[in-house]
Amino acid sequence: MSENIFITEETIESDDDGPLSGQTVAVKDNISTAGVRTTCGSRMLEEYVPPYDATVVSRLKDAGATIVGKANMDEFGMGSTTETSHFGATKNPAAPGRVPGGSSGGSAAAVAAGEADLALGSDTGGSIRCPAAFCGVVGIKPTYGLVSRYGLVAYGNSLEQIGPFANAVEDAAALLDVVAGSDDRDATTREPQLEGESYAEAATGDVDGLTIGVPTELLEGADEGVVETFWDAIADLESQGAEYREVSLPSVEHAVEAYYVIAMSEASSNLARFDGVRYGHDVESEGNWNETFAQARKEGFGDEVKRRILLGTYALSAGYHDKYYKKAQDARAWVKQDFDEALEEADVLASPTMPVPPFERGESLEDPLQMYLADANTVPVNLADLPAISVPAGETDGLPVGLQLVGPAFGEERLIRTASALE
Repeated sequence: MSENIFITEETIESDDDGPLSGQTVAVKDNISTAGVRTTCGSRMLEEYVPPYDATVVSRLKDAGATIVGKANMDEFGMGSTTETSHFGATKNPAAPGRVPGGSSGGSAAAVAAGEADLALGSDTGGSIRCPAAFCGVVGIKPTYGLVSRYGLVAYGNSLEQIGPFANAVEDAAALLDVVAGSDDRDATTREPQLEGESYAEAATGDVDGLTIGVPTELLEGADEGVVETFWDAIADLESQGAEYREVSLPSVEHAVEAYYVIAMSEASSNLARFDGVRYGHDVESEGNWNETFAQARKEGFGDEVKRRILLGTYALSAGYHDKYYKKAQDARAWVKQDFDEALEEADVLASPTMPVPPFERGESLEDPLQMYLADANTVPVNLADLPAISVPAGETDGLPVGLQLVGPAFGEERLIRTASALE
């Protein structure tokens, strides 16, 4: 077993028969499980036990699934390597000595290591697709609003979605069938607009006549071996009847900057509740409330979380809101417009999921900015509220490479059909 896959290894069994009966599922540790610790990989919530299930957990139980543990993650979802967890770093079962990606690295590693048949993660800027690519498994980031976020501990409300991991596209689609759909407790949700009976049935592998758009901007600066593996996968799809054309997403050059301003600003607001009184790490202090509050957050949060809270608070502060946050939202609108126009020229868009192979352990902790820039291919999708899937495309120097497919809003069936052709 790879180190530190699970934070809590407590089995939650279901007595119900259903589509996932007999299937084991790992659940990322920022998704609430009644009576079982939900820590978000943080000292701040080390002993927190939710009194309720997230909607997706209730649906897993109703579907007959067995939850085998809470999967390790970057603290509060902030990271791309699952090394910022208070409980230690997770290793990559598919690439020893390398990181599993993040922030849902424990979920991807659980599937890759055979510790669970399926897993749930959350994706704010690539946190499902990055570990799926690095661990050589399938990961789906659904359209914003397809899956309920009720019970998900919020990082960036306007960006994040819960989604599935599996070793096969059809299995990931079957898990999506279970968790997708409207929820009265999450006003952003809606019912799927299925062409067939289910997402799983869309995994036909039929790509005859499909047009694949390749955004040239998402290949710039990528590792040579990753690019070569990507084009091999495109050639495979062409041999099955698809055709590709180059498209352009000119605004994505600003996507990483816009994403981190928006995400850090929302994190600054969301994490304000963790003050040692309402929620979080309790401290003994003889000072006033402000001193106690500061001490609880100093002890409870790790360095990466503190960094993002500080930057987000700065971006929202008086005199800087319009300079940073408003401009980031304007850039987000341009990114969405570019994706919509590109998807008028092509049925799906394709790129390497990550521009580089899995990092060596400890490498990115010394250079956080480099870690942020590695999200260049994934964060634009969250800004545009679109669905995406990462599917194994091959290897470079023995390391897994993922291919990312992006589709129109609520076009998951099209992505699943295309991704299954690569299997």
